[in-house]
Amino acid sequence: MTQTMGSEKPRRSPLPLILGALVLSGIGYGLWVWLNQPKAGELKVSGLIEGYETDVGAKTPGRIDEVTVREGDGVKKGQLLVRLDDSEIQAQLRGAVARINAAQQQARQAQLQLRVLNGQITQAQLTLQQSKGDAEGRVNQADAQVATAQAQLAQAQATVTSAQSDLRLALLNRNRFAQLLKEGATSQQQFDQAQASFESAQANLKARNASVVAARRQVNAAQGALTQTQTATLNPQLRDSQLSVVREQLAQAQSQLAGAQAEVVNAEATKSQLQAQIGYLNILSPISGVVTSRSVEPGAVVTAGKTLLSLIDLDRVYLRGYVPEGSIGKVRVGQQARVYLDSDSTKPYTAHIAAIDPKASFTPENIYFKDERVKQVFGVKIVIDKPAGYVKPGMPADAEILVGETKP
Repeated sequence: MTQTMGSEKPRRSPLPLILGALVLSGIGYGLWVWLNQPKAGELKVSGLIEGYETDVGAKTPGRIDEVTVREGDGVKKGQLLVRLDDSEIQAQLRGAVARINAAQQQARQAQLQLRVLNGQITQAQLTLQQSKGDAEGRVNQADAQVATAQAQLAQAQATVTSAQSDLRLALLNRNRFAQLLKEGATSQQQFDQAQASFESAQANLKARNASVVAARRQVNAAQGALTQTQTATLNPQLRDSQLSVVREQLAQAQSQLAGAQAEVVNAEATKSQLQAQIGYLNILSPISGVVTSRSVEPGAVVTAGKTLLSLIDLDRVYLRGYVPEGSIGKVRVGQQARVYLDSDSTKPYTAHIAAIDPKASFTPENIYFKDERVKQVFGVKIVIDKPAGYVKPGMPADAEILVGETKP
């Protein structure tokens, strides 16, 4: 019995499918190349977004009391960033205010004494023209002179106490700066200023002690004048001697008034200087931007000029790109451009060429392909007109330079 075999279908060759796939791939690649080739009047570059970094430092040495921001925080211009400890300067400021008050009181006393002495001189001159006078009145005047001299002595002794306090404060400040200088936490100039303040305080105390000695002499002279007035008020020669004494006291009072007024000016200058230093202890943001780095913490001792924070203004960013040497002749400062971020390649940002490197260099090493790194290129700075805070340093981006258009 003959067995009938089923017929088999002929197997199709895959070659047409492979050829079709290759043709479609070629068409797709050609279309991609055609779509991505630079249009006429455009030059494409790639690079990274960069910005202008601002370092914020301390103008005066001191200990960090507070840091109000961290990396990534947004800040406004004038915002408090860092506060340094101000306890020592506040103590110095209180001392300066006390010196001002003491000097002003001394000036008032000197002015009062001048009025009294001028009155005494007028009276003494009238007495010299008269053969007789009111002895009791002259005795009362001499007694008032003694009281004035004693008040002046008390005031001089009070200024000695104030000067002693200033000297102790200056000594503490000098020793503190000496320790900071030894630790490298302050400058020689700051130590020299503290040393000069200490020496000035010593000289001031010496001058105040001399004022006390002079005041005691004035008390003795006033008491002597009182005795003379009481015993020989009708003697013209004695009255003339009294007039000379009063005139001498008047000259002394004028000198003391000038010294007190100079002390007020000096103390006011010290107060203003200390207030300025207190202002330096509050470090404010010079710009509106974002904190990129923070290098200090509360409790740290910093020197003048040390960088504490770094800021960047996100409204002033640019693309740092590189143009091949053969194409740089098409690029001009002021030409318009469009920048595309890798994170959103569909949204262009308007920009313009702000700067072109004056000479060629090799492509930076952050280019991955070795054959690209050996090419000569020119760096260009493409400033983004309105970044709106979305364009941040470090972002990769592409740009199309419109070589035929210049920013108006």
